Amino acid sequence: MADPTATEPRLKIGVISADPLRAEGLRTILEHTCDMVFLTAQEARYSMEVSLVLLDTREEDVLTMIAAFRRARPALRLIVLSSRSEPAYIQKVIGSGAKGFLLHTASEREIQMAVDVVVDGSIWAPRKVLASLIDTYASGTERPKEVQLTPREQEVIELLIAGRANREIAVTLGVELKTVKTHVGRLLQKFSVPNRVALTVRALEMQTNRARDSSANLEN
Repeated sequence: MADPTATEPRLKIGVISADPLRAEGLRTILEHTCDMVFLTAQEARYSMEVSLVLLDTREEDVLTMIAAFRRARPALRLIVLSSRSEPAYIQKVIGSGAKGFLLHTASEREIQMAVDVVVDGSIWAPRKVLASLIDTYASGTERPKEVQLTPREQEVIELLIAGRANREIAVTLGVELKTVKTHVGRLLQKFSVPNRVALTVRALEMQTNRARDSSANLEN
């Protein structure tokens, strides 16, 4: 069986942290799969060597820093680490442009998953918050057209809905990482959506509509 990660270059991510101990903890967790670069906010805004930054700073600075990053480097992906767990606050952080949100109490697996999912082009946040974001995104849109999927595409969709990153999908299905990326690319085209978040929303909507139609048929 092929190693799904064998040909992938190591990811280089930046870390901005006001807590040296937490910064060292992040290094320990991620050093097996990522190269870590510890930066100041100024360095991170203009350093082209990193495409993702873990932002662990004072609560009062978070939204201001996200706005500054958005102006300087719109494509830079940010994952915010915080002690605040209120859904409204997390939604505000994601709505401001961060691609991920982790609590300081996040497990090693959650941290690694968040990095993988955000690198793959999706959003990582607590499930309740994601559900609310999906509802907001989907509100007012037309009912999605039924999309015919191959058995393998259906497997990939199910794993995407479960929040799996490409790396995990490859391992689960026993295929190479590039094969998963090809499947995701085709699914984006089939569903006519621009990214994985929208793809997940559309797939969930389609599943919901199927369940409703099935229930209605049984009642009739």
